Amino acid sequence: MKPEAVDPDRVQSILERHHREKWGLIPVLQEIQEAFGYIPPETIVPVADMLQVYPSQVQGVVSFYAGLSTERKGKYVVRVCRGTACHVKGGRSILRFMKRELGLDEGETSPDYQFTLETVACLGACFLAPTMMINKTYYGRLSPPKVSSILTQYGRREEKE
Repeated sequence: MKPEAVDPDRVQSILERHHREKWGLIPVLQEIQEAFGYIPPETIVPVADMLQVYPSQVQGVVSFYAGLSTERKGKYVVRVCRGTACHVKGGRSILRFMKRELGLDEGETSPDYQFTLETVACLGACFLAPTMMINKTYYGRLSPPKVSSILTQYGRREEKE
């Protein structure tokens, strides 16, 4: 599936809302990522021009923050916690199960751009260990059947081809 073209009018609309706000770099980048699912590389220079900073400064912020990406991700970004509490409560087996169910390794996106699988150091929900997050929704006290049920809600087919 080919990534769709970036709509320059949509980018311009986001930039106009933050015109000349140097402090607004991260909110602008977050808004662009929210709109497109990632930060298209061709938006770096317009963002820099609008905020009157160097493109290298914009790129530096994008590459520094793990939550920002210049690569297209899936419609559903699945983040599996690797924190201590999750590890102790079986997080490693949940990650293995997730890899098998999605047919993805860590950092990979499905060819149809439906799912991206990531791991994170901690999701901050230790009391729910083991935990994962899909986009902005947390899921805890995971087991393989629960993970399978959750993934089905997000459109993963029951039978793999």
